[in-house]
Amino acid sequence: MVLDHNGRQRSTSPVSSGRASPVPRQPTARAEDNLHRKDKSYRRYTSNVERALSLFDNTLQEWADYISFLGRLLKALQTHPPNTTAVPRSEVVARRLAQCLNPSLPSGVHQKTLELYAYIFSLIGKDALARDLALYLPGLSSTLSFASLSVRPYFLSLVESHLLVLHASALRPALKALILALLPGLEDETSEDFERTFRILEDFKKVIKGYQLTESKEDDGYGDEYFWQCFFLSSITSPGRRQGALSFLNRKLPKLGGIRLIEDKGPKRIAELSPAAEAVVYPEPGLLVRCFAAGLCDEQLLIQRGFLDLLVTHLPLDSPVLQDRVTPMDLDRLITAAVGVVGRREMSLNRRLWTWLLGPEIKSHSGGDVTPISSASFQADSWISACETLGNGRTQYFSDNGLQSLIRSVRAMINRNYHSAVARARPFRICLSLMDRWEIGGLFVPEIFLSVIQSVQNYKAIAPTNEDFGDVLRSASIFFDGVESGLIWGELVRLIATALGGGQLDDQSRLDKLELVEFVIKHFNIREEEMLITHMPIVTLATLTILERQNLKQGQGEESGNISKEALDSAFKIADYLVTSIPQRTFLMDSSDQRSGFLAGSTPLQDLPNQKILDSIRSFYVRKLGNIEVSTLPFPNQVTGELLLRQAASLVNRNLQADHLASTIEIQIKLLTDLIVKIPSSGIIHHEDLFSAIQQYLINSDGFSTPASSFATFSAIVSLVTTLISSKASLSFMSIGQYMELTHLLVCRAWKHLSPTTPKYHVETVRCLWRLQSVDAYASNRGVEASLSALLSASDTHQDPAVHYVDSASRFAVLWTHSVQTYSGDSNKNMVHPSISDGNRESSSTSRVQDFEVMLTRPLLLLLDTLATEGTQLFIFAKDWIENLPSVHKLFQVLAMRFLAFEHLVPMSVPLQGENSVSGQSAKDPDDPEECLYYIKTLSNILRWSSEHVWFSVANQKTSELDNNLSMSLQSFFAEVCLRLIAPLTHLQQTDSENPVLTLHRAALCLLNQLLLNPYSAALCDEEMEHPLVECLHSSMHVIDPSIQVLLLDVIYAALKLKIPITPPPATNGHRRTASKDTIRGSSYLSVSVDRSDKEQAPPAIPSPPPNLVKCIQDGISSTNSRPALDSWITFLAKCLPLYSETTFQILIPLVECLCKQIRETFAELRATFRDTGSEKPIAPESTLILLLNGLEQTLARAHERLRSLEVKNMNNKSPEQPQGFFSNMVSGVFSSDEQVSRGANANDRLTVLLSFQDTIRICFSIWSWGGYGPEDVCQDPASHASFTYTSLRMRNRARRILEHLFAAESLECLETLAVIWRGSTSMSESAHSNLVFNLLHVLNGSRPKNTIPAVFNAIYSRTNPNALEPMRKSTLTSDLTDTDVVAFLVEYTRSLDDDAMEEIWIDCMTFLRDVLANPFPHRQTLPRLLEFTAILGEKVDNTNFGEQRKMRRDLGDLFTRLLTASFTTKPINFSQDTIAPLVSETPSTEGRKLNNNNMRPQVRPDDIVAILIGIVPHLPTIIYEAERIVGITSTISTNVIGPTIRSKLFPENISKNILDLLYQLAKIPNSSKSWRKDIADAFYDPKFFANTLTLVDSKWLPLLRQWALVDKDRLPELLSRISSPTTAGIMFGVGASSARLEADRRTQLNLRRIAVLILAAADDSFVTDFPSLEEKLVELLAATAASSPSSATRPEIYMVLRALVLKTSTVHLAPLWPIISSELHSAISSVFPEEKSNIYSALGVLQACKLLDTLLTIAPDDFQLHEWLFITDTIDAVYRPMDWNPVALVDELSEELGSSAILPSLNMGATQDSTQDLEARKKPLLKLGGIKDIDKDNIVGKVLKPFFSQLSIYAFESTYAMSSPDWQTCKEELLSDIFDESTIIG
Repeated sequence: MVLDHNGRQRSTSPVSSGRASPVPRQPTARAEDNLHRKDKSYRRYTSNVERALSLFDNTLQEWADYISFLGRLLKALQTHPPNTTAVPRSEVVARRLAQCLNPSLPSGVHQKTLELYAYIFSLIGKDALARDLALYLPGLSSTLSFASLSVRPYFLSLVESHLLVLHASALRPALKALILALLPGLEDETSEDFERTFRILEDFKKVIKGYQLTESKEDDGYGDEYFWQCFFLSSITSPGRRQGALSFLNRKLPKLGGIRLIEDKGPKRIAELSPAAEAVVYPEPGLLVRCFAAGLCDEQLLIQRGFLDLLVTHLPLDSPVLQDRVTPMDLDRLITAAVGVVGRREMSLNRRLWTWLLGPEIKSHSGGDVTPISSASFQADSWISACETLGNGRTQYFSDNGLQSLIRSVRAMINRNYHSAVARARPFRICLSLMDRWEIGGLFVPEIFLSVIQSVQNYKAIAPTNEDFGDVLRSASIFFDGVESGLIWGELVRLIATALGGGQLDDQSRLDKLELVEFVIKHFNIREEEMLITHMPIVTLATLTILERQNLKQGQGEESGNISKEALDSAFKIADYLVTSIPQRTFLMDSSDQRSGFLAGSTPLQDLPNQKILDSIRSFYVRKLGNIEVSTLPFPNQVTGELLLRQAASLVNRNLQADHLASTIEIQIKLLTDLIVKIPSSGIIHHEDLFSAIQQYLINSDGFSTPASSFATFSAIVSLVTTLISSKASLSFMSIGQYMELTHLLVCRAWKHLSPTTPKYHVETVRCLWRLQSVDAYASNRGVEASLSALLSASDTHQDPAVHYVDSASRFAVLWTHSVQTYSGDSNKNMVHPSISDGNRESSSTSRVQDFEVMLTRPLLLLLDTLATEGTQLFIFAKDWIENLPSVHKLFQVLAMRFLAFEHLVPMSVPLQGENSVSGQSAKDPDDPEECLYYIKTLSNILRWSSEHVWFSVANQKTSELDNNLSMSLQSFFAEVCLRLIAPLTHLQQTDSENPVLTLHRAALCLLNQLLLNPYSAALCDEEMEHPLVECLHSSMHVIDPSIQVLLLDVIYAALKLKIPITPPPATNGHRRTASKDTIRGSSYLSVSVDRSDKEQAPPAIPSPPPNLVKCIQDGISSTNSRPALDSWITFLAKCLPLYSETTFQILIPLVECLCKQIRETFAELRATFRDTGSEKPIAPESTLILLLNGLEQTLARAHERLRSLEVKNMNNKSPEQPQGFFSNMVSGVFSSDEQVSRGANANDRLTVLLSFQDTIRICFSIWSWGGYGPEDVCQDPASHASFTYTSLRMRNRARRILEHLFAAESLECLETLAVIWRGSTSMSESAHSNLVFNLLHVLNGSRPKNTIPAVFNAIYSRTNPNALEPMRKSTLTSDLTDTDVVAFLVEYTRSLDDDAMEEIWIDCMTFLRDVLANPFPHRQTLPRLLEFTAILGEKVDNTNFGEQRKMRRDLGDLFTRLLTASFTTKPINFSQDTIAPLVSETPSTEGRKLNNNNMRPQVRPDDIVAILIGIVPHLPTIIYEAERIVGITSTISTNVIGPTIRSKLFPENISKNILDLLYQLAKIPNSSKSWRKDIADAFYDPKFFANTLTLVDSKWLPLLRQWALVDKDRLPELLSRISSPTTAGIMFGVGASSARLEADRRTQLNLRRIAVLILAAADDSFVTDFPSLEEKLVELLAATAASSPSSATRPEIYMVLRALVLKTSTVHLAPLWPIISSELHSAISSVFPEEKSNIYSALGVLQACKLLDTLLTIAPDDFQLHEWLFITDTIDAVYRPMDWNPVALVDELSEELGSSAILPSLNMGATQDSTQDLEARKKPLLKLGGIKDIDKDNIVGKVLKPFFSQLSIYAFESTYAMSSPDWQTCKEELLSDIFDESTIIG
């Protein structure tokens, strides 16, 4: 706020302003009584007036009664004595006249009232009217706002005759009210009264002017300051009268423009403002600005247009007022309001705005007008040329006067932290509209462009929803699309250069700028052709050049080159994204078609300095603003592409040769690779240097790379190398030897990532190798295969040879596993390498095998050679690998292809065609026995150690994949090959036994023998070798290597097997196909005994094994040294389990604990390796976990089989009679056995088995929840996503199969274990984990709802009424679950089911519920949750066609009703003190609860029926169709829950949010009001209702009362009828009278507070129809005295009711109340004067009156502004007080009387609002006091009212000056705080 202006001294008020000196204050009526007390004629005159006034209270019914009353009053006044000019009871007379000017009365009453006013004014005279102006003017001032045409002349005559003649000192305090009173007459310039009203307003201006001027300054222009300041305040505060203010301004506002001259030092004002203009802006020019700002923000289009016209004609942008007088903040406010009009999208407004911003049109030198230059004339040129041409024109005008302010204003709007999407997007729409004029947009947009983008970026983090962010982004995108491409990319280049430059920015600031660039390119449209073709290559080149320069600085050790790793990562990501977006055609464009400033050939591109490149780009974007139409490109696109290649190659080359590898090397290499693909072949890249750098890195990079970064770099290098080689240009720069060396280095690097102990990058590594193979074939070489073979056979001097060779073999096994999936024929398999496009490749049926064998054949044969070295570790590995190999048929296909290469071995069915033979190559010489012998021995070694799976593959795999002419199995093929080799034996002569041909024959015979024979041996049965072997194995387990363990295990089992009697093997299905050993072992071990006959013969007795064998097995499985041989240990365990048939349960717990422990540890290691991105340590591979799971499953299967056999033996005979009911006839499916057995005799054994089952289920569930389904999976390393997916899917499938087998064996116990897991996850608020339990149940075979639901019912009955169940259906209760836990699990499980599943479970559920209701007492704890279960059933059935059967819905409704009744009957809700806790417990999840929501919610306590009913009641119409039954249910709930709660002695302490939520839900049900209306009425009329907490009242009670008021329209009349009128009749004296009065006061207080609460709760204007009766009752109560009953002690509550009416009623309906409010406020506040001795107004009453005044000043209704001056100084005098100023306003008088006082700490007042505060600040009440106790009148005056009175006027003015909108919510909260303050209630 501008408090003073240096250019002119503030004028002082004359001495006679206001009161000359303080005089003792005395009311008018009292002064008159003292003057005429002894005059008999005056007493008669007074009596006549009083009798006339009494008619107003008694006889007014119709409008004619008002005419009669006014006539009687006029006659009474005409009886005044001749020398008397006073009006008796003038205060009452003024109030009654004001009430007769009610807008609802006809114009005849208004006319008669004005006549009476004129008579009174004539009677009392000019001086008395000046003295009593505050008495009569408030009631008169609102007349023009509603007066008819016939009444207006009377009003104007009255003003002219009586008010204009008053002295200026009397009019000065009321000037704002007088202006507001006359402005309605100026709204219509065509009306008859316009000119007259205008003239009157002008006359008031002259009157005030004459008062201000001295005789020496009577010239025109001076003295109008006060009038204009009041006029501007009137326009600001009264939107309804702004049209009249606009009309006056159009005629009388002086022009405020001045003459300004452009000098060397800038603009300078060379002429002062005119006196008239100076009067407008003095002393506070900010009011002028706010007047215009308020008009520009008006809701009416015509008002906005009018103020814009005023801006153009009277207040131009270059006016000295705006440029010199007002503060920059005020100019920003004005411009903000002005540009806000573009949001209307109205051209008439926009044209005026452009004219104001751009100034007058350009004048020619001759003085004539020149046609404005339009944007159409600059289509060829940009706005830059236009600005240069019109530098001194309109653009220069805007730049000099408004540009900076506009920028500040828009930035302020953009930077406001709005959460609303509409408010956040509004500045963007304004910016878009401002861009319509190039003169504005060209200068304005570059300054705010980044602010817009930053605002959108910031909003993304705080947006309430994604939809809100999408709306804001769409608005910003429209603005973005309208900005010039050159400007956009120029700003992005500047951000990148600043972030990567050598300035003093901190790391976070650099990163923020780069993140902003990244946000732009990812969220906005940068795909325009100009951007793609022109700007993206240039910006990418600038980015890479800056990075290259920084790289050089960092290499030289300069400090300016030290940029954080995060910033470099972000910069390279941006460059990579841009390169990816640039289309390839960009770099293929002809340079002749592009204008460029680069001269080809002037400087070789290799030698072009980086600085010169940056200077060219900077010049293009800074000087030419990136406009390609008026400027040339820095480089043609072809040159740009070559420079991009140069910079990218230089970065990669330098970083690969650096001592420490950059963290961004991977993205650098990828970027270079993408550029090579897109840019035509060029010689700018030094291929030999690049290959040398790559080679050097591969040799030396082990020392400074983590595994993660090492692999990422390796993968990028592979892509780069393959791209370079594919371009054909690179092959000319290296020899075959160099190429082979590079290939070998890459394969060696890939080899390191294929270790089975580090499965993180397996799939990605194999893909890299196949990419290398694709270009290897392109280079006509087999370097990859050769390197793999060399690595497989190479030795390591730093490692034990045996361990090294096994490690190499395991790496090849990984390569084989992931490579063969591509050729497995399953399109859904995970592809491990890209397709190889080779035009020379044949399309024959053998091409698939050729593709496969091109890289893996030689390494495979090297691995198979190890099968001949029996006993070595490598042999053991190769043997185990082949046994478990799913793709073993591929292995045999490779050997078969080798056999087909020999002509004499080709089967007879295959023709020989030379080069077109089956192998695709010429048949080999038949006389080459050594090679053939090699293949025979290899195959013999394979078959020698073949497993069932291998034999199965050989017997069933066809050879048609090798050649279409072959249709035999591999077994037949190999047999035929052997036969063909053996055939020449009959023709051989006697020869040396070492003959190679005979050796070949022997090998062939051995192979054939393996194919045909199966040896048996049992000779060593009695040797007893197992005991010493076990001791040896156990004692040397941690010393010897794993291969010895495997041999010992085989020997031990062989020794043990000799003791097992031989039994015929079970029959097997010949058509059964097993894909792998995993699936064989994964078969249903746990179900092997389910189909076994009871009559099966008992197996022969088996001798006991060695006693320490179990301990040995445990140690073997636990030892880390045994991991390579774990498969053998698990196999050994499975084979030994039958030996423990008699002691199975004794060894079960130790074995299961051991296996579970190892499974947990292994699984934890496997999860950790995929989460860790920094390091990689060897761990047990996933195969180890599968083997341990296999062992655990086999152990449990054997134990369960033994248990079942014992239970069958101890079967009890069942009686023929079976119990009837649900639990006797319900079919339980796969979850129960058909056998009826007794479990009592084997209880301990069963407990042992079930405990083991529970441990297994927990482990399997944790494994199944891995792989994207658990909460910890969000931390997985994205670089190994493919390998992670492969591994986790494999683990999940294995765990799921085990769970299925467990469920098939013990369904009920397994289900209870899952329920325990679910309960634990919900108690820890792990909603995602608890959802997984239900997801698992949905995917398990055999756990369909029709099977699971009956099992859950069995679990419930096992805990509530076990005698009702058959023994086989009872739970063993080993799980720690209560009946309430099981029912909670049932509810959530049912909630997770699909709606269609209801058909399967409907009958079972209905039967269960009927059985429960038949005997509900055992289920009393679970009945509330069963209610919820029934409701879920009803809602889900409602969503299906199955649920449309009327009988079903009727049955469900009947069951629900009975369950509800049973819930209250079996466990009534007790509201005593000791049982209140469950009821009042808060359950936050109950708000908005939906029955069909699958998202987990916080658990509801099982006995919290209130919370359960809250979720059920909203869905009653979908659960129950009959309306009558719904009404009955609501009545039951009300009777049993709501009613007892409200009528409890603990009310309202026992009222919780849940209870009110339930009541609110009941209130929303149609036709149910009868049941809940009484409950709300009982609570509302309870005196203890006001003890509720404010939070509960505001959030819960008010919505309830609003619903109650909507249903019952007679609430307010009923409350009014409860209030008795004040009376003094019949009041006795003494103690009884005082008690009766106090009781009446208390009743009245409570009812008035109830009325206030009801008004606040209801919608706005809900009780307008009851206003007359409410007004009448308030007037009656205001007449109460201290001795009446009720007494005046109820006044505070009356003021509360008035505050509620002000907050909830429109201004138009409050008109009848203003005389009452004004009069009562005046009386109440006047009682604070020390000389006033009134017992009517108590301390609390005065305080509440002040709060009412504070509320009115905060809300500022239009009509109350006509009364403001009575209480506060509402003009500029509140801040700029004249000399010898004496207050007229009541509050200021009191402040002067009591003395000024600072605000004490005890007074919680809002701070005075500064004019520079945020435009969005809210205007709050100044007086905020709650909970006043025992404060007498003196303390209130000193501690509260004294500081309040001293601050109120200036606070109100500052709030108006700040243009703050009222804070309605704070006003409402303050009123509620007073209403619910029990300390202020009598009694």
